[in-house]
Amino acid sequence: MNTTNLLFKAIADPTRREVLRMLRKGEMTAGDLAASFDMTKPTMSHHFAALREAGLITTRREGQTIWYGLNTTVMEDVVAWAMDLAGAKTDGGKK
Repeated sequence: MNTTNLLFKAIADPTRREVLRMLRKGEMTAGDLAASFDMTKPTMSHHFAALREAGLITTRREGQTIWYGLNTTVMEDVVAWAMDLAGAKTDGGKK
């Protein structure tokens, strides 16, 4: 699957969008993120994996703890792309 498809698949899910929203405030542990959702650990791991595969989040391990953070470079690219798309719609496709 190409990167764009992975990105859209990742942000199509409301749980994943909420994880991204939560990470805007800074890094969080996997446990802290998971505690905000009524889901099993394997389900949350699946969501984290989809976000990592799309390049939207970063991970770092500190002992037994996994910390997640936003990959701001990718997020900036997504926002720029969305703004370009919105601009193309509002100006009739003229640049």
